[in-house]
Amino acid sequence: MPVVPVVLPHVVMTVASDGTMTVTVDGQTYQPEPFAPQWRRESFPSLIDRLTNDRQCPIRVEVREADGTVFTDIVAPTRNRRPAPPQEAQQSTPANATAPAAPPLIAVHGEGFVPGEDIAVAVIVARTDAAPMGTARALVTAEQIAQSPTGEVILLGRISGALALGRPV
Repeated sequence: MPVVPVVLPHVVMTVASDGTMTVTVDGQTYQPEPFAPQWRRESFPSLIDRLTNDRQCPIRVEVREADGTVFTDIVAPTRNRRPAPPQEAQQSTPANATAPAAPPLIAVHGEGFVPGEDIAVAVIVARTDAAPMGTARALVTAEQIAQSPTGEVILLGRISGALALGRPV
């Protein structure tokens, strides 16, 4: 029986010095929706989500910067959110029932990220996007931190490679 190689969709994003970019998927030009603005560096997060969620499989992403730098990553689709409970279940809840209290959140900050890039938050429980100034902020619960033996959180820029490591207080 012949071995079939694993082939992922190959996305190439070529960023110009003005921040605009061209995108190809498996060698074919991938255009924004009609009448939408041209792709820009800030389009990374939504574009990656769109490409992975449309295909429901991981993709190989290659980013070619204007200065000649090339970044490559494999990006998996985000998990689908749990659907809302059926209307019947919502109506059977007693009127005097209180909602459970939200757990306290802990902020984690980092710098040096590319504006708009996807930032992984480790103990990887969430992702966030970098702000226009290249900063990142993630919210994690005290319970999530307590599950980590070191109590450390990592913010990792999946495009820039920027890394912020710390112990939230």
